[in-house]
Amino acid sequence: MDLIIFTGLQASGKSTFYRTYFAATHDYVSKDVLRNNKNPNKRQFQLIESALQTQHSVVVDNTNPTIEVRKPLIDLGQYYRATIISYYFIPDLSQSLKRNRQRTGKAKVPDVALYTTHKKLEAPSYAEGFDKLYNVQITNNSRFEVREWIEAGENILIPPQSLLSMHFQASLPNETPELHHAEQNDV
Repeated sequence: MDLIIFTGLQASGKSTFYRTYFAATHDYVSKDVLRNNKNPNKRQFQLIESALQTQHSVVVDNTNPTIEVRKPLIDLGQYYRATIISYYFIPDLSQSLKRNRQRTGKAKVPDVALYTTHKKLEAPSYAEGFDKLYNVQITNNSRFEVREWIEAGENILIPPQSLLSMHFQASLPNETPELHHAEQNDV
């Protein structure tokens, strides 16, 4: 059972990454879908806890920019003995601003929100309690490049095909995944 915590700017590809690699196997929790809730933090915590209580893997798709924000999520994952995994979306402020400007409706956030998140963004670390760390970057051809953080300072390239075998050993998909393009409108 995994508790996967995404960390990154708005419009950095987190939701597209979830749909591409985890939608079939992991529950989804995001404050973006809790906007009408009076206490989205409390509701998010309840949804994560409910998934973990029933032994479901879950992805938390928010910016989760600081150690302080991630700590209660990690504590909850540790309580339920989940494997706690971080996917850190390497910040590219100019590209996130560009993708955000292509969004419409509630998906589009004010530029100031990206600047604010960028200013306080802290990269995750094993010291926080993560069992596995990965970073994700969108390449020039709009594909996800995933690197596993084996040890401090050492990044090993893990192709997306290997990503699935690392996390879905019990239930591999029937088809072999290909590199997926990040969708411009909801990255």
